[in-house]
Amino acid sequence: MSVAAVATATATVVCEPLPVLGRDVTVPLVTGGEVAYAALDYAASAPALQRVWDDVAAYAPYYGSVHRGAGYLSQLSTDLFENSRATVAEFLDCRDGDQVVFTRSTTDSLNLLAAVLPADCQVFVFETEHHASLLPWHDKRVTYLDAPRTPQQAVDTLERALADRDPHGPALVCVTGASNVTGELWPVRELAAAAHAHGARIVLDAAQLAPHHKVSVRELDVDWVAFSGHKLYAPFGSGVLAGRADWLQAAEPYLAGGGASRTVARRADGGVHVEWHTTAARHEAGSPNVIGVHAIAAACKALTEAGFDTLVAREQHLIDTVRAGLAEVPEVKVLSLFGDDAPRVGVISFVVEGWNSSHFAAALSAEYGIGVRDGLFCAHPLVRTLLGSDPQDVGECGAPEAEPGVGVPPAEGWGRSLNAIRVSFGAGTPDEHVERFVGAVKELVRDGARWKYRTEDGRCVPDRG
Repeated sequence: MSVAAVATATATVVCEPLPVLGRDVTVPLVTGGEVAYAALDYAASAPALQRVWDDVAAYAPYYGSVHRGAGYLSQLSTDLFENSRATVAEFLDCRDGDQVVFTRSTTDSLNLLAAVLPADCQVFVFETEHHASLLPWHDKRVTYLDAPRTPQQAVDTLERALADRDPHGPALVCVTGASNVTGELWPVRELAAAAHAHGARIVLDAAQLAPHHKVSVRELDVDWVAFSGHKLYAPFGSGVLAGRADWLQAAEPYLAGGGASRTVARRADGGVHVEWHTTAARHEAGSPNVIGVHAIAAACKALTEAGFDTLVAREQHLIDTVRAGLAEVPEVKVLSLFGDDAPRVGVISFVVEGWNSSHFAAALSAEYGIGVRDGLFCAHPLVRTLLGSDPQDVGECGAPEAEPGVGVPPAEGWGRSLNAIRVSFGAGTPDEHVERFVGAVKELVRDGARWKYRTEDGRCVPDRG
């Protein structure tokens, strides 16, 4: 389907993009002049919603210490902090008794969960995971599962692995909700059912899912969910781990210090006796990031009020536009585990025949004002599996050397691809940004780059010398 046909087929999508910071920023082009910046790297960090920024700015003059003061601002900040916890619990449709723990990020959340697992817990994780959910279990018994090629194969693979485990010990399955490489949705509900049928628990990495789709802990029947504020249109470095309280309460605090402790007293033998909190505070030692927590709650409210049905419909329009445009370029290969028909969020990775991906991404930025990402996206095993590349391969942009305006010779092909290009978008993306991206891809493939590039400190940059 052509871009024009997609535009006609989706003409009923009337939702405007949500206002975000940076929508009016202009950037210089290496070829001269300036252009409005097209931020198409939402999967790394989404721009802050204007609504979130306004809510944070309104609160900022009233900022105070949390849980530690009798003054008005401290009491107000404490109420805001705990109300934010309730907002997040409602956003995730948590069960009665679930705890919402505020962390620094998804990575921090999953490392927290890894720290509280029972000592004999066995962990099952697919090689397709982001490093945030692939790596925290290094001192546990870990079974790494091969990349599935269909959702059903994912369920079957997990079923077989769980059937072979020791049924008497605890087990945890860690799975993404939406891939940060392909954008494809994973069969979370079915994987949760498989885990529970074999006496295991499951944690959902929702970093790429929560900004795009409604996440219900109840409906998905997951034991925990983790996500990051900076991907949910909320800046300031906060994250969430929400779910079952028992393992969290039974373990030593993730960090020892003020806030995690209920009482501390000297013992007769000269030591210190500590009684830790049994609430979420047990794992929130130190002065919390009140601004970040408030930003997450504000984003949760803004997305809920906008309506996920409306946001999903508009995002699907953008996905269709990008995929239809890329399909018109034979030199482009879109990466996928589950195939073209798999449901997905606004995250698409691809390689271009005859181009090093870093070179291509640099040209998009320098010559068109389009920000994408190139590399292995902190999911090295998955990207290398999709590319069929050697795990030891490394590369630099523009190699082998090409004449100005000409890409790497087509004979090098996809087989020389050592990394990929990722375009990602969401609730704040205007149609013009994805349309400019599609046009730029076609022009670069047809005409080549208009500027020469070189490798500097591991990055591909315009050669200005």
